[in-house]
Amino acid sequence: LDAAILTHEKVLCHPQVNTATLELSTKGLVAFLEKHAHAPTTLDFDKLGADAPNEAPKGGEKPAKPAKPAAQPKPAAPGKDVSQLGLTVKKSEDFASWYTEVITKSEMIEYYDISGCYILRPWSFEIWDFIREFLDGLIKTLGVKNCYFPMFISKGALEAEKDHVEGFAPEVAWVTKSGDGDLAEPIAVRPTSETIMYPAYAKWIRSHRDLPLKLNQWNNVVRWEFKYPTPFLRSREFLWQEG
Repeated sequence: LDAAILTHEKVLCHPQVNTATLELSTKGLVAFLEKHAHAPTTLDFDKLGADAPNEAPKGGEKPAKPAKPAAQPKPAAPGKDVSQLGLTVKKSEDFASWYTEVITKSEMIEYYDISGCYILRPWSFEIWDFIREFLDGLIKTLGVKNCYFPMFISKGALEAEKDHVEGFAPEVAWVTKSGDGDLAEPIAVRPTSETIMYPAYAKWIRSHRDLPLKLNQWNNVVRWEFKYPTPFLRSREFLWQEG
């Protein structure tokens, strides 16, 4: 154990993973090691370096030639067996590649085999959790209650709100098959939920006594028709809230 560590009250360590850090008291660390029969040997590395022998040659002897430094191995070319944990692209030179490396090597995103759809890994989903919990708390202070509406919209319901969904029409994804058979009527995957929510509101609100109706839902939506999807910025499926 480096003696310099003992001059600090606390040390930081990684508990078998590099995604978490623990703060320990130095005394507690030594006590833990001693308790488990691994009492550390303390070395003063600074002093050891200063006391390294540097003998001068005896009289009449030629000083020994300094040994040639060992040849340094050349860096391995990138390959499947090389761990490239750091960024290999500069932001100023190739922003798109740099952005991809940042979000994948930070374990935020994993790419999926359907373009525009991405796997949110725990780091990124935890950020979403914080955002959702914070906003959900604020929304509830207004007397709003959470609910959930289905993600599928019948063709008839979608066409009944043509004016509203006109801008979304090219982005609507349709389900047309069930197993090997065709559906009697195509079903849309929601690009937004107004056409699902408003028909229900019409049933629930019969007079002024039913107002105000304050509802909110946290869900996902799908908007399919666009090029060059970008994780976190523009994807075909994304999480949001509607209320």
